[in-house]
This record gives sequence, structure tokens and C-alpha cells, in this order.
Amino acid sequence: MTEMLSYDFMQRALLAAVLVGITAPAVGIYLVQRRQALMGDGMGHVAMTGVGLGFIFQTSPVWMAVLVCVLGAVTMELVRSRGNQRGDIALAMLFYGGMACGKLLVSLSAQAGAGSLESYLWGSILTVAPADLTAIAVLGAVVIAVTVGLRRQLFAICQDEDFARVTGLPVRTLNLLLAVMAAVTVTVAMRVVGLLLVSALMVVPVVAAQQLTRSFAATQAASIALGVVVSLAGVTGSYHLNVPSGPAIVLLAIAVFAVFSVIAAPLARRRHRAGADPGPRECDVQLPGQGSTPGRGSAKGSSRGPSDATTPERRAGLAQ
Repeated sequence: MTEMLSYDFMQRALLAAVLVGITAPAVGIYLVQRRQALMGDGMGHVAMTGVGLGFIFQTSPVWMAVLVCVLGAVTMELVRSRGNQRGDIALAMLFYGGMACGKLLVSLSAQAGAGSLESYLWGSILTVAPADLTAIAVLGAVVIAVTVGLRRQLFAICQDEDFARVTGLPVRTLNLLLAVMAAVTVTVAMRVVGLLLVSALMVVPVVAAQQLTRSFAATQAASIALGVVVSLAGVTGSYHLNVPSGPAIVLLAIAVFAVFSVIAAPLARRRHRAGADPGPRECDVQLPGQGSTPGRGSAKGSSRGPSDATTPERRAGLAQ
């Protein structure tokens, strides 16, 4: 361990792993909540175009990927909000076009080579340069500030957009903000996890934490803690085994999910025998402009699915 920490590149890699372990689940919990678990995967495809542009113009692939990913995320959200039946086709073209364009641009650049794109696809502890670490730290701080600072508002739009709109929340703006944060997270994580696996780190720690937690806040905290642990363990294992860091991190996360699932099964049966309510887990969400009186001041929401706060009767009571 001491020998590993004596290398500057490993110090940068471990610090980047901590930042990625925090930011990926912090955004992923909202994507899981609104059943968009594969959004990160699509953003990873689009980010390849940004990496290719970075190679072509000999500038930072991270910042170019941020720009391209943000534009792609805004396009995705606009297509999704319109509810067009052809939206899936448009998104598929965006995703696969981004991947094809990225590969083409990389092949035309002066940095073309098998290893130049490989490290972005699967992650590599050797590629975290000081400039990359600075970018990851800045972008990660923005993502954490938004996802934690606007937790109640983002939870509301993920739970029920119509209910959130009735309470006066700017639903369109919050949806776009969440999509942009997901895009930024993809670029933050691509050095450590890789573009092809970043979606797994955004989703697996969240669903693993859901096995044992009973509230949205607890799930968010537990998933971030799991993200940090598996990221650090994966980077450490990749150093000792000489394997890409991305696959190591994701496989560890899946192993944790499997263990938590085994542990959660008897606990659920025990609660059921004891007569506990096995229903959805809840957390109080205080929305802007609401008081604290019953039926008006708090909305109950589940970290797994719709709750009584989003039923027509409950919404009617809150809207009065």
C-alpha cells in the first residue's frame, strides 16, 4: 500500500476515484427513480465525439466531452419531453452517431492509436493527468452541489412531474438541469470507469443500497458511500492486477449488489412475519411554498416507486 501511494499517478487516480464514487451515485439515484437507468450509457456514446474533437484540436478531451455531452443531454431531454413516438429512434441515432463520429475523429487525429481511445472506453489509472484531476474536481463539485442542494426539488420531478408542476416547481428547467448533471458526470467518470461502463457506477450502487435502506435520503447516502468504496477498491485492484480500472470497479459493485440482495431477502421475510409494512420506503419532501399542516405541508415519496403523495386524491388535497 505504501509503495502504491508513493507514485504521483496513483495518488491522482485514488483522488479521482473518490470524486467519481461520490458524483456517479449522486446523479444515478434520480435516473433510477425516473426509470432512466441507461441514460448514462447513451451519454457515454455521445461523449466519444467530444473525445475525438479533443484529439483533433489537440485540446483537453475532458472539456470537449463536457461540451458535446451537455448539448446531447439537452437534445435528449427536449426529445423526451415532447413524448414523440419517434423519440426512441431519434435518441438511438444520437447515441450511435456519437459513437461512430468519435471513433472516426480519433482515427483521423495525430494521436490515433489503439491505446488512445481504449483508456477512455474502459478507464485507466495511468491516464489521470493533473489537468484531468482539476477538471474532475471542479465538475464533481458542481454536480454534488446541485444534486444535494436541490435534492427535494429533483426528487419531486422524478416522482411525479404533474404533482411538481402543481406545486409551482420549474419542471422543465429542473429536467434540463438533471440531464446536464448526468452528462457532466459521464465526463467526470470516463477517466476512471470508462465511457462504456460509467452507467453501471451510476446505477448499481443505488440499487444495491435500496436493498437495505428505507428512505430516499438513506439510499442516497448509502449509495454514495458504496460508490466511494468500490471505486477505491477497484482502482487499487487494477493497480495490483494490471487490469483496467473500469471493469474492476463495476464487477466489485455488482458483487456488493449480490451480497446485499442475499442479506435483504431474510430481513424482508422477517419484517413480513412481524407484521411490518413491506410497502415502499418513504421520505418527507418539503416543497417550496408549502406549509407544515397535514395534507398540505409534506409529500411522501418512495425511492422505489410512486407513493401516496402522487395519487390523484393526495394531489387534489395538496392543490387546495
